[in-house]
Amino acid sequence: MSVLTRDEAQTRAQLLDVHHYRVDLDLTTGDETFHSQSIIRFTARAAGDTFVDLKPEILHSATLDGEPLDTAALDGNRLPLSLAEGEHELSVTTTMRYSRTGEGMHRFTDPTDGESYVYTQLFMEDVQRVFAAFDQPDLKAVFELGVTAPEGWTVLSNGITEQQPDGSWRAAPTPLLSTYFVCVAAGPWHSVRTEHAGLPFGIHCRRSLAPHLDADADEILAVTKACYDRYHEKFDEPYPFDSYDQAFVPEFNAGAMENPGLVTFRDEFVFRSAVTVTERQTRAMVIAHEMAHMWFGDLVTLRWWDDIWLNESFAEYMGFQTVNEACADLFPNTWVDFGVTRKAWGYEADQRPSTHPVAPDPEAVPDTASALLNFDGISYAKGASALRQLVAWLGEKDFLAGINIHFKRHKFGNATLADFIDNLAAATDRDVHGWAEQWLRTTGVDTLTPRLDGEGTRWQLTADRAGSRPHRIEAGVYDRRPDGELTLRERLALDVPQAAPAELPGPRPALVTLNDGDLTYAKLRFDQVSKETVLRGLSAVPDPLTRAVIWNALRDMVRDGDLAPAEYLETALAHLPDETELSLVQGVLAFARTQIADRYVTEDERPAALATIGEIARALLRRTEDGDAPGLRLTAVRTFVDSATTPEKIASWLEEGTVHGGPELDPELRWRILARLAVLGATDETVIAAELERDPSATGQEGAAHCRAALPDPAAKEAAWSALFDTDDLSNYLFTATARGFWQPEQAELVQEYVPRFYAAATALGARRGPAMAEAAGRYAFPSYAIDADSLALGESHLTADTMIPALRRKLVDQLDDLRRALTVRAA
Repeated sequence: MSVLTRDEAQTRAQLLDVHHYRVDLDLTTGDETFHSQSIIRFTARAAGDTFVDLKPEILHSATLDGEPLDTAALDGNRLPLSLAEGEHELSVTTTMRYSRTGEGMHRFTDPTDGESYVYTQLFMEDVQRVFAAFDQPDLKAVFELGVTAPEGWTVLSNGITEQQPDGSWRAAPTPLLSTYFVCVAAGPWHSVRTEHAGLPFGIHCRRSLAPHLDADADEILAVTKACYDRYHEKFDEPYPFDSYDQAFVPEFNAGAMENPGLVTFRDEFVFRSAVTVTERQTRAMVIAHEMAHMWFGDLVTLRWWDDIWLNESFAEYMGFQTVNEACADLFPNTWVDFGVTRKAWGYEADQRPSTHPVAPDPEAVPDTASALLNFDGISYAKGASALRQLVAWLGEKDFLAGINIHFKRHKFGNATLADFIDNLAAATDRDVHGWAEQWLRTTGVDTLTPRLDGEGTRWQLTADRAGSRPHRIEAGVYDRRPDGELTLRERLALDVPQAAPAELPGPRPALVTLNDGDLTYAKLRFDQVSKETVLRGLSAVPDPLTRAVIWNALRDMVRDGDLAPAEYLETALAHLPDETELSLVQGVLAFARTQIADRYVTEDERPAALATIGEIARALLRRTEDGDAPGLRLTAVRTFVDSATTPEKIASWLEEGTVHGGPELDPELRWRILARLAVLGATDETVIAAELERDPSATGQEGAAHCRAALPDPAAKEAAWSALFDTDDLSNYLFTATARGFWQPEQAELVQEYVPRFYAAATALGARRGPAMAEAAGRYAFPSYAIDADSLALGESHLTADTMIPALRRKLVDQLDDLRRALTVRAA
């Protein structure tokens, strides 16, 4: 299959003006394939040759202006067209294949009740798997969709859908949309509907999740309405579509997709087990993120994929900021969670060989395959951090004024980075173009370190910078009280580089934190006195956002070899039991468990690391015995289970169905315990099968696949490996569950023989199953715990081959860099 190049897209956009699509889908033709017809009306500005994109199972017919085209001329995914100048109508009839990989038209049968559901995910170039199209973002058109669905199904789409007298469904014509935004979701949905601001709103899930959606419907709709109202306070352009539906769909590859009028989410956001407030906050942020796309992405769309960061960075920034403003009663500290989780994602991505500018040069994104690689922590978290820094420098009033100019000038059209910067510049006297060159066209992370000069009661503060970007930050200056608590003396607004040192009257402070409000994107270091204060008194820092900044700095210091992993763990043991901000507890424990214990310490040091993490969990359990902090207790239980080195305690929890003092074990906790028991060799297939009979849901199927792959048995490992790589029977989610169970640090010797087998197997899988499964193989099936020089050399030798598809190569570059870093940390 050919990928679309930027040059080809520009040539086709110069030739064509696409007006209208009539798409008819028949979903009653079987479980493997469906019928698709598209009729496209368009104008050729001049005579010329081009092509239409499609990936059919069978191409039945194609006509241009009523004349049949040679279907044998289909070359991969391109049907050539020779056009005269003027108006044209192209009709294409195909049979298309359902997907099990979350691409195109994905079909899922719920093991709980046997009901089937289908939905589209047409991002980048997957519309071709559903209907023929001129598939590029700058050829917008009106879409009219008709769907024939099985009896009892409801069909959702971008516009309001109505069932016709013949039983089929028709959706209202859309405004001008890019092809990748078209969406259909069909099945026996459970729906909760309401109205807001004169528009129909709805939330939908599969029937087996109905009780769980109903339990959270008030919160989901309250967040949706609050964000909708807040965006209308920010943006001059009103919401541009006729309805707002949110469908929680099974086996979804992304967190969500911003289809206009019909946002699709992974249905893990319909919580069937207990969750923490931070997990609810994440769901709220994703709701806000996708709603921001209705304006930035859907109303105004990128011209080519080099500007995808504009969509994602803007929505990421707006998602956190809008939840922080509109849902503060539910989620008061969204930027803390951003700092400790999303920002760390950006820092890590930006220090790998695969780093790229937030706004890459167009020549660096020559085709859709390369564009797909830029959906990472840079396009999301770093870009959002850059926008937050821009707002701090520009002021929110001017920032929003520029955004509204952008929407007004380009609504229902396409725009570029240059357009965006020009529109921001129209609202301010500041040099936005210069800012963009320094922030958006460069790679890497600056490092800021405080330097204090003076003595007695006269001190000067200088923020030393390793890097090249300008930063507007706040420096927090803290004193220690006799009781050990830290108090904020003052926050200094600093522009880095500084024209002159900042004056600090009074005694030398106990702690200076640069970027105290986390308004910029930079790694931080401490002067020696501040470092000692942090390690001894981090929990005494009063502001949770400042504590997030400090924990991120300590994380970076471990990754850079400037702080021993054991010292990080001891700091966590000293301070996490007193931490009040749940997102910080979760973030620190996740890094300690998955990076330090599993990768950064040696095999000999690992038991001590797990013991320290277990002691933190026990301290948190003791602290939460009164039931006042259920989220903190749930986090402690999860951590205790994941860090268990012996099976007795967690096995007793599973047998009794509860943790002493709570909580009772819901399905998520039961599968979590069983997975750890499998790793420890303390369960078997009989127990796994019994648990699956108890929970036969899709999540239960994934839990069982994970547990079976985690068993320390050669036959179980070979069966799991064969399921992953020898057949293509596993769906995307079952593949991920199996891969996550396969490699375990405790089983390194058992699975050593599979390390050299991985590369050829993953390469072949990527070639067969495409980029989504290749990315899953590189992310989850990679031998992450084979941390030695031989494994690194083996992986590097395979990178010299040119047979990997780009999605797999990019993932392996990142994984091998993480392996290289782990070796460096161990050596340090």
